[in-house]
Amino acid sequence: MHRESLLNKLRVHTPRDTHEAAMAEALRQFVVTHANCFDRSLRIGHITGSAWIVDRGRTHALLTHHRKLNKWLQLGGHADGDPDILRVALREAREESNLDAIRPVSEDIFDVDIHVIPARGAEPEHLHYDVRFLLEADRGAPLTVSEESRSLAWAPIDEIGRLNPEESMARMVAKTRAIAW
Repeated sequence: MHRESLLNKLRVHTPRDTHEAAMAEALRQFVVTHANCFDRSLRIGHITGSAWIVDRGRTHALLTHHRKLNKWLQLGGHADGDPDILRVALREAREESNLDAIRPVSEDIFDVDIHVIPARGAEPEHLHYDVRFLLEADRGAPLTVSEESRSLAWAPIDEIGRLNPEESMARMVAKTRAIAW
């Protein structure tokens, strides 16, 4: 079953709080219910893979100012049929930053989030069932802004809440602080 790898990762994921635990269970149910959960053509929603990229000191995270959503976010995007969500997160991170040397800190899920994507053109409002991985890169490596972004920046962990005060960003910041060394 092409969904089994993600389901296994979700089984061992430890959510930070009850809100994330509820989203993890809803995401698991979504994957079990929809064989085509990795396909963008599933109009009610689909699985996405995100990259929470930190520097080696865990003091900064790489954020993109998303062109369509007009806010600072972690890098990531659609699975486009690929059930290997870590591979999706790595692919999206490379495409959106042009960083070559990105490595997973762990192959385990770092965070999960379910969020609404507003309708745009012929695309209806839908949900992104976002699976996030903790990745690491060199803050000194050159970056290239993709067409999907207005900007890329290494944001100090302590300033991310000012750039994007959403709960899911605060949760990833808190998790980063908990593992900082």
